Amino acid sequence: MPPTRPRLPRLATLCAITLLCACSEPVQVGSAVYRQDAKTPRCEPGSRPGGPGITNHESTSKEVPFNVRTPANYDPTVAHPLLVVYAAAGNNRYETEGLTGLTTDATARGFIVAYADHLRLSLPVLEELATIPALVAKKWCIDEARIYLTGQSDGGMAAEAIGFLPKTRGIADAIAPSAAGLNAKDLAENSCPEPLPVMVMHSKNDTVFPGYGAEAARWWAACNRCDPTPGPKDAHGCVAYPDCANGVQTLYCEGAGKHKDWPPMNSAVLDFFESRAAVPK
Repeated sequence: MPPTRPRLPRLATLCAITLLCACSEPVQVGSAVYRQDAKTPRCEPGSRPGGPGITNHESTSKEVPFNVRTPANYDPTVAHPLLVVYAAAGNNRYETEGLTGLTTDATARGFIVAYADHLRLSLPVLEELATIPALVAKKWCIDEARIYLTGQSDGGMAAEAIGFLPKTRGIADAIAPSAAGLNAKDLAENSCPEPLPVMVMHSKNDTVFPGYGAEAARWWAACNRCDPTPGPKDAHGCVAYPDCANGVQTLYCEGAGKHKDWPPMNSAVLDFFESRAAVPK
């Protein structure tokens, strides 16, 4: 019987050493391009009370704070893809937004973005973090078939764990963990979810979790029933495992920064999520 509890290693150490710095530049949301298409999922006018632009101080039922960013010209009747960004150890939602720099480009592409505060990881915490997509969808018009998760370090671990835990798998349509602290041994103690598009980002110079990204990518490739031999690197330093089940993508992208550094490849991350479906039309 496969275990259902994820192995989350060395969390006390991780929390002590990965307090990350982030810029304090003002948040800027982009304007999306909406096109009419009868196939686009929609919400009834007036059914979602959330407003456009920048919204702070949302929280889960257990008081985990998160912020929400929409396109500047947010259309509350169009179902948008949602990107949830989880924080590294010691970081709050504002620092995570500054660290990743995802807001402007993501909202310009039609995404709604939510940033969550960090909590020390445990099964109850992971299950609570996994409620954020549904909470956002109660207030903003979200296409619940296009929910994407990412995050740095502990945040990457949260994105991965939500992707495979029995109680939370199925929430995300794709994940892109960065610098996550789950290696082959940790992952092998968990059962595979249904094939899930995954973009694992990790630095070859990560001294906190050396080699973990490549090990995680191989585990996901096996779960996704891919050919175990990845192809050549692309312009972003990513390799793809070919012939995955259900046509899902399984990517491993190796950078050269430090553990605390968010990889400079936001365009590739958003392209990966958009490849699942087009932005609102």
